[in-house]
Amino acid sequence: MSDLPLTILTVHAHPDDEASKGAPTLARYHAEGTTTVLVCCTGGEEGDLQNPSLREPGQPFHDLTPEQERELVASMRAPELAASAEVIGFDEVVMLGYRDSGMADTEPNEHPDCFHQADLDEAVGRLVAIIRRTRSQVIITYGDDQKGYPHPDHLRVHDISVLAFDRAGDADWYPDLGEPFAPSKMYYSVWAKERILAVHEAILATGGESPFTDEWLDRPGQDHRITTKIDVRDYQWARTGALRAHATQVDPNAGFWFGLTDEQMAEAYPWEDWILARSNVGPIPDDDSERDLFAGVREDAS
Repeated sequence: MSDLPLTILTVHAHPDDEASKGAPTLARYHAEGTTTVLVCCTGGEEGDLQNPSLREPGQPFHDLTPEQERELVASMRAPELAASAEVIGFDEVVMLGYRDSGMADTEPNEHPDCFHQADLDEAVGRLVAIIRRTRSQVIITYGDDQKGYPHPDHLRVHDISVLAFDRAGDADWYPDLGEPFAPSKMYYSVWAKERILAVHEAILATGGESPFTDEWLDRPGQDHRITTKIDVRDYQWARTGALRAHATQVDPNAGFWFGLTDEQMAEAYPWEDWILARSNVGPIPDDDSERDLFAGVREDAS
């Protein structure tokens, strides 16, 4: 029987991504005693101010020049991430150490320290070292289909995660970066089309104005790929609190994030959805019947 504690490692591109993708799931597992590790690949230096209320008189961004505003936003990303991680309950936050690459085909893409320009093997090695040290059985990352938001850093998160999943257990790779450890499962985060439609209808039913335009409603979904649904009805507070912690990046009046209360959200769609992309502890389900990210891992350890 394995004496390793159950550990989830989730890989994100920027501060605030951990709040919008998977916060309730990670909060639930943390509350149940699982060790949770967040890897944030960049410092979010290219983030714009998304909360207009912070430009009002008496607020930190009032009367700043655009350059001053960008500098202040960049300086706030790290403390916002720390506050968000505390809400969710991460046991450890690790910065992978790269600079935000900005959007595709912009000047920040050419910065020598940005994630987009990083040597692939070197970046994979940084992640492998964390996986080996934390002995994380479950890895969560971004999917292979990112047509909806092809940010260079999100694409690179996927690339390094897939390679790190394979190389972490291979002694021939990075022999100086810790004892080899092979993770058991890798999941891709996904926003189900079913979820978008459910939230859209629930907002309309409450008399609100849905932020989901036809562009969202007509977008092809990946629901047929979903293998795993985690019941997070009692953990919606984690998403709300973590998003609000990113004060520069999230407008507290935005219906996209806060069109429903936590209770209404739990009623409309109580799940977070995941795609099991790799498994070393059994077959990948051909439907969405899995209800535990550690299914197979728990059994394998007993």
